[in-house]
Amino acid sequence: MNRTLLSRLSRLAATLAVAAVLVIPSSAFAVDQPSPPAPPADGKSKKDKTASDQDFLRSYRVAYDLVYNQHDYRAGIVKLRTLGHDEHSDVATMIGYASRKLGRYDEAKHWYDKALAANPDNTLTLSYYGMWHVEQGNVVRARDYLAKVQVLCGNTTCREYAALKEVIDGASTTY
Repeated sequence: MNRTLLSRLSRLAATLAVAAVLVIPSSAFAVDQPSPPAPPADGKSKKDKTASDQDFLRSYRVAYDLVYNQHDYRAGIVKLRTLGHDEHSDVATMIGYASRKLGRYDEAKHWYDKALAANPDNTLTLSYYGMWHVEQGNVVRARDYLAKVQVLCGNTTCREYAALKEVIDGASTTY
């Protein structure tokens, strides 16, 4: 390949990388369709389990709307707690996020730890926890979380990575 072609390919790659970052929404990006909670150990029938899953998902979506669309963090936390699945990684992550947005940093830490205990590979939790560290003034620790997100995503273009990187670099405070 000649240098002109390599130069053009390099510029194209850089343009695509920038475009990938620009399409990331500036608002939060939590899981709006989590996996249903684990089946209860009480021997309920499959029909009961399906109805229970539908109730969980319906209530989760209401909480999601309260937190991410209406920014009613208190009501969102209340709704999430009524789900009865605090151990669910996506539920704990959203409670942590809402707590952080309310300035309840100790509570947020508790919920992020709980979410990671349920799913240590939850890139959204890791990204939010990195943002928590930035807000606590610990950018070095936030970079550790950024590195974990990069490994799990397999790149630096996934939205969880890009959002945390923006916060670390001071380019955004909206997450």
